[in-house]
Order: sequence, then structure tokens, then C-alpha cells
Amino acid sequence: MSAEDLWIGCLRILESGDLAAKLAPIGDRGFDAPPPGRSLDAPRRGAGLEMSGGQAPLPRPASLGDAEARALCLARFAHHEIQAVELFAWALLRWPGLPDPVLRGFARILGEEQRHARGYLSRLAALGFQFADFAPHSDYFWKHVPGIDRPEAFLAAVGLTLEQANLDFSLIYRDAFRAAGDEESARVCEEVHEDEIGHVSFAAESLRALQPGGCEIDRYEQAVPFPLGAARAKARRFDRRARERAGLGSAFIEHVRVARSSQERASDPREPT
Repeated sequence: MSAEDLWIGCLRILESGDLAAKLAPIGDRGFDAPPPGRSLDAPRRGAGLEMSGGQAPLPRPASLGDAEARALCLARFAHHEIQAVELFAWALLRWPGLPDPVLRGFARILGEEQRHARGYLSRLAALGFQFADFAPHSDYFWKHVPGIDRPEAFLAAVGLTLEQANLDFSLIYRDAFRAAGDEESARVCEEVHEDEIGHVSFAAESLRALQPGGCEIDRYEQAVPFPLGAARAKARRFDRRARERAGLGSAFIEHVRVARSSQERASDPREPT
């Protein structure tokens, strides 16, 4: 591969509206070469990949005995991974001067997100559905990009919020797929869960390197862009062990566990007004 393959691959992911192009591997070299010098504010999307807001909630885990409910979950999860692929390509292009270990980590995680997307899409096809059947797809990840103005914010938003939350959701839906008799989809969720532990660990270590000093909670709270925050870094079923395996400190884990959203605080009569 040439030294420019990394940057060309990132541009392909963002500038192509084709799903296959977004999931094709990028180069693993080129960190010392200057990037093309441009980054997009939003990815291009072709037919069947369109995004919009206001998506309906995910099917409840107990409803996954229904094949259509399982397919909707798989399509949603695949799109989460596709957005993550695009976001890591975006970050590589936007901040090419980051320390080499961070750039290499971004590239490695991008490839793992592609693998996750392919796993979910394979299961979707096995159930007899096509990804385009579920368009338009949620823009939930991309709508937070305007607040990500520095790499520390990216690490806090993507790694320590969205991916940390998936430490919980991936196991909730693994168990739901398994209870529905869909062991193959359960295994994909399990593989994603194991990789997410490494992603959360990388985000915490990289944030510490880029923003030294202070405690883990302060680093996160200073970096995470509104409206994301600790209350969105979890599900109702909280997996402490996965966070410990990711190397998060006990104080930060507890900070996330007890965090409440503004809506939750507003509905609590004990909260001062």
C-alpha cells in the first residue's frame, strides 16, 4: 500500500454514498504523510443510506421473538457502526497532527467498526431483510458533531459516552437475541462487546495523554460536548465489570452509574428548583 492509502481511504468513506465503499478496508500506513487537507461536515449518503432525525425507539428486548423486531435491531446496530466508521475517518482527517499512537488507534478502531457493521448486516441478510429497507436511518451520532471542536471532545463523546453505553446495550441485546433463539446474532453482539472494552480503554488512555492532570471525572466532564454526558454513557442494566476491564477507575464508574439526565432531575421532587 502507498503512504497515502490511509487518507484516501478516509476520504472514500466520507465522500462515497455507497455502502460497500464505506466498509472497504483503509490503508494502515500513511501517518507521516500529509492528508489531502479537507474534511466534510457530514458524510455523503446514497439511496438506502439516507439519514434523518426522530427515529422510533428500538424494539424492547422482550419483543425479539419476532423476526421483524430482530431485523430492526440489527439494522439500527449496523447503522451505529457505519456512523462510527465515518466519524473515525472524519477525526483522522480533521486532526492529522495527533500523536502517532492516537492516529493508529483511530485507524484500528475504524477497521473494527467496519467489521462490526458487516457482522450485523450479514445477520440482517440471513433473516431475509435488506439494510435499505430501513432507510432513512437515524442521524443520532452525526448530529453531535457540531459540538466536537477538539480531539478531547471526540474521545469523550465517542469513546467514553457512546461506546461506553454500548458496553451495556451490547449485552442486553446479546441476551435478548439468545433468548429468542438467534444465537448467531447474539454472538455478533458478544464480539462487539469485547471490542468495545478495548475502545473505551483507548479513549480513556488517549484523553489522559492529551489532557493530563486532574482526575478522570474532571477530564471527562471538561471534554464531553453538550448534550452528551455521563447519563448517556450507560443503559439501565449497568455492567460494572466491563468498565473495570476497560481500566476505568472506580470513582468514574460510580460517577457514570449514578448520573441522571436533566429530565430525570426535573421530574424528581427532591431536586431544588
